[in-house]
Amino acid sequence: MAADQAPRVARARLLHGIYAIVNEGASDPVALARAALAGGVRIVQYRAKHGIVADRLRALRAVTLDARALLIVNDDWRAARDFACDGVHLGPDDDGFSDLAPIRAALPDALIGLSCGTLEEIRAAERLDADYYGIGAVYATGSKADAGAPIGIDGLRATLAATALPVAAIGGITLERLPAIRASGAAMAAVIGAIFAAADPARAARALVDRWEAPAG
Repeated sequence: MAADQAPRVARARLLHGIYAIVNEGASDPVALARAALAGGVRIVQYRAKHGIVADRLRALRAVTLDARALLIVNDDWRAARDFACDGVHLGPDDDGFSDLAPIRAALPDALIGLSCGTLEEIRAAERLDADYYGIGAVYATGSKADAGAPIGIDGLRATLAATALPVAAIGGITLERLPAIRASGAAMAAVIGAIFAAADPARAARALVDRWEAPAG
């Protein structure tokens, strides 16, 4: 392994468990991220569909560094670079999704995640230099308007069979559904409402982390 690959490889080793997505526009994204981290989450994505708020991203970078957690920026790879985040997550409509070479050149040590919803999208993405995929929606969800029809556990398993990269399952994942996601072979379960719609987000995060880490059986 080349020395300049080491930070990327080390970050990739953390791609497992509960992956919490915090939305700009929430009452206090930084407080919500702190709650998720207090509950044991070690991957946080900042999703700002109407533009990055610099002070917010700066604060999120500080709290995730304190927790030794990954901070992924949705959509905006330049913000991930400028704020020294751990990576960027791109969807099919985002700049650079189909040609990662310029992004990889700008972010050689960072993680790049890609959203894929079908086997065809996975197969196309396999030609790119990504680090993980977000797959779904597995179940129906109200958190993402463009999530598409749910693929179910069988659809998730089919996409997992098409790649060796870590996969974050997303879409309608709850505490009760988490064992099925874990049993599918997915490396991560991406959640929004399961943590941030709860009355006590830290407690909800801890319950998800504990359920994910519980022995199978």
